[in-house]
Amino acid sequence: MAARPEAPAPEIVELSRIGAGDLDPLIEEEIRVWRTRLHWDFRPAADLIRRYVGMRALSGFALLAGSRPAGYTYYVCEDRKGLVGNLYVGAAHGSRAYEHHLLAATVEAMMASRAVARIESQLMLLGHIPASAVPFAPSARCYERNFMVLDFAGWAPLPPGKASLRAPVATWDDRYHEDAARLIPAAYAAHIDADINDQYRSIAGARRFLTNLAQYPGCGTFFQPASLVAFHPGGGWVCGVSLASLVAEGVGHITQICVAPEVRGTGVGYELLRRSLGAFRSHGCRKVSLTVTASNRRAVELYERVGFRRERVFPALVWEGF
Repeated sequence: MAARPEAPAPEIVELSRIGAGDLDPLIEEEIRVWRTRLHWDFRPAADLIRRYVGMRALSGFALLAGSRPAGYTYYVCEDRKGLVGNLYVGAAHGSRAYEHHLLAATVEAMMASRAVARIESQLMLLGHIPASAVPFAPSARCYERNFMVLDFAGWAPLPPGKASLRAPVATWDDRYHEDAARLIPAAYAAHIDADINDQYRSIAGARRFLTNLAQYPGCGTFFQPASLVAFHPGGGWVCGVSLASLVAEGVGHITQICVAPEVRGTGVGYELLRRSLGAFRSHGCRKVSLTVTASNRRAVELYERVGFRRERVFPALVWEGF
């Protein structure tokens, strides 16, 4: 019997060569994967991807198996920084090697642009990347991030903390935008997360971060009732922020929680988290998720203490000095 011929290895092509309709089966599969693995409704972000691919306005690459896309990735460049926006390889070709090939092509394309001095990637569906497989490793730093979930089934509401009476808390209002933008770089000064996301380093960067949370569908739908600010009991200034989104029907996500160095250890973070979770539960949410850098043990321990459990680990990657 003659040996069955081997299927040709998938090739990587510019995303501009792919029609939006060609990506539809892959994107529909990705929507199901986001829902299953992350409890997340990816449809609003998927609709944007389809639209921009159809306009040939999205930079990136597709992995072709024969004539059909088996995976894709896209990236954006702005203000001297490149960002890997998304990367997905379908289950039929779900090899880690193919993910790494796509990632390498994306990073290489951004490195070739003289306008880019830094590249960031935080892809929650991307699996573990061993050090030997990180593209352009001499320029790369890799951090583990935990995707954690709290299930309200059988969960008891948290008792008020020691800051509940001393630090007044208010529901988010747009007038706190600038206060939050000043708080974020102060809270993340010399913090590992400021290396992962350079928007945490400056007021201008924090402004963009906050705007993206409210406007970009990839962050979910901003949920004001669970988004809170805490005020310093002595000075009345904003000393803590908890920001929240709805990412699917019945599923909330804590997008940001930080406190000023002056009140760290006083229970302000716990109180903001407690109240945000209470607002999600009152709204009828079944689950709440968040992401946290694995080495940030103080934050991880707090989340575990209130009922969050780690469901996934994904890499946060940064390239500089290339």
